[in-house]
Amino acid sequence: MDEKTRKNAPEKGLVSEKRHTHKGNRSTLYPLGMPLRSETRSIQPRSPKLESRSSKVEAAVASEVFAYLNSADVSKRRMEFRKRQKLFSQGDPANHVFYIQEGSIKVAVTSAAGKEAVVSILGIGDFLGESCLVGQPLWIATATAMTQGRALVIEKKEMLRHLHAEHEFSDRFISYMVTRNLRTEEDLIDQLFNSSEKRLARALLLLARYGKPNQALTLPKVSQTVLADMVGTTRTRVNYFMNKFRRLGFIEYNGTLKINNSLLSVVLRD
Repeated sequence: MDEKTRKNAPEKGLVSEKRHTHKGNRSTLYPLGMPLRSETRSIQPRSPKLESRSSKVEAAVASEVFAYLNSADVSKRRMEFRKRQKLFSQGDPANHVFYIQEGSIKVAVTSAAGKEAVVSILGIGDFLGESCLVGQPLWIATATAMTQGRALVIEKKEMLRHLHAEHEFSDRFISYMVTRNLRTEEDLIDQLFNSSEKRLARALLLLARYGKPNQALTLPKVSQTVLADMVGTTRTRVNYFMNKFRRLGFIEYNGTLKINNSLLSVVLRD
């Protein structure tokens, strides 16, 4: 092999392929499997027709679940919580499930170094603490009320008894958990592939429960620190994008936070 051929040959153990980048007639070599910028994946909302159909189904399921849990057949206690009240703390024994009737709950994990990460924000019709049903002995997160509200509290043994005995209720609960799992996967993909601006816009729409039957586009004031923890960025960046969203008319905030439908354009933008 002459000197020129040896210089142009790929190193042993490396595989390359040619992909056109549409920059004139030039082509660029990328390692096999490396995505081009245009291949970056983003989470896109479902079409309005699908969203509307999904909302009706979710509303029907939520109504049936509440009716069953609220019946005399289920042993439970009713709880009213105030803003900033802790429903349970990380490391406490996990032995009951909450069904949120009203209000918003922040679920956050704190590291050994004291750093907090917001895992999810739950609202009306959501279950909280269901991980105890699969044998988790201690809570791995802290649940704190962001607003005042109400919840049904069902003991672990009672919840398991009804899941085993009532197949319709069990089917509804499984459907709920599958939906929650899909949301978790979408959150992970969003975190990995989308910009912090898109992640913030999506987080605000989720907080407003956009497209859901209990959609509430006016929210209690949410701190920028909490939003930064949810999105995985700094409070400074959140402040910059919030001001940008307000300037463009996507949101309004003055004591309360109002999410306008136009914010969806940020998520849909390539």
